[in-house]
Amino acid sequence: MKKKVLITGGSGYFGESLTKRLLSKGYDCSILDLNPPSSEIQKHVRFFKCDIRDSEKVHESCRNIDYIYHNVAQVPLAKDKELFDSVNNVGTFNILESAKKNSCSHFVYTSSSAIYGVPKYNPVKESDKPTPMESYGKAKLDGENKCLEYRNEFKVSVIRPRTILGHGRLGIFQILFEWIYNNQNIPVFDKGKNIYQFIHSDDLADACIRTTELSKSGIFNIGTDRYSSMKDMLQFLIDTSGKSSRIKSLPSKFVVPIMSLASRLGLSPLGPYHALMYGSSMYFDISKAKGELQWKPKYSNDEMIKESYNWYLENRSEVLAPKDKNSAHKSALKQRILWLVGKVL
Repeated sequence: MKKKVLITGGSGYFGESLTKRLLSKGYDCSILDLNPPSSEIQKHVRFFKCDIRDSEKVHESCRNIDYIYHNVAQVPLAKDKELFDSVNNVGTFNILESAKKNSCSHFVYTSSSAIYGVPKYNPVKESDKPTPMESYGKAKLDGENKCLEYRNEFKVSVIRPRTILGHGRLGIFQILFEWIYNNQNIPVFDKGKNIYQFIHSDDLADACIRTTELSKSGIFNIGTDRYSSMKDMLQFLIDTSGKSSRIKSLPSKFVVPIMSLASRLGLSPLGPYHALMYGSSMYFDISKAKGELQWKPKYSNDEMIKESYNWYLENRSEVLAPKDKNSAHKSALKQRILWLVGKVL
């Protein structure tokens, strides 16, 4: 008999990638989201239009479900603190309680590398103490702790991904891609020597699914095993795009406070976490996932950033067309003050 799974946030960027992968493996899939999934997916799933803070509807969506993949969260781009707190905290509690009452057997929580803040040492291991430095990281760590409290009720896997890339990934990357498309210069901090690791959405989906297929509980850091400095990756993208953009180095000690202020004042689409991490090194030790999950990433940093940019080129007119936004990671962003940055570099 097919395993029945529920994907919360299944209409979002990563949720959709995960759902496609689960469908391809023959799972019976349901999606819980405020927004309907794409037409490509909708005919193959049950869709629960539901605010995750609505405990009754959440409970209904969890009936007869074997595995839950929990992805709903307000992202760092969110500016509404009350909404941010209620979705990330109340929502996670609701889905956990519903999983318990419906005798779910495995719960997979998609966390974030933001729980580590700016790490003092790299590579970062699962055993390293989380030290989130802004609201998003703190909320994701709170979510992790809530999930781990239910370990006696069902198996719990906590997945900590590095920054997600892949075909269709937009959000802040759309700004980068648009700048390169228009031959604008690209800023890095302190010569861009910081080492930065990404993860492809398909590789992340495979890691999530392997935890349930192998019945593995625990915390897993997930990222590619082929990465480089921020400058080298951006230079690779510029070179392969054939554009004339150049990389310009800015001093982080002056720019980061300005970025943080612009974010607080609503002048920038970026969140506090972006200011903290753009010039910092972060890469995971993924040996635990490779060993316990028998998992290996398929994509390198260069391969995934190139794929993401090429997808943007092919779909740029549609991306920039006015429409209702239902996912920050699937939508174009208003550049606001960043428009000026792109022009003056």
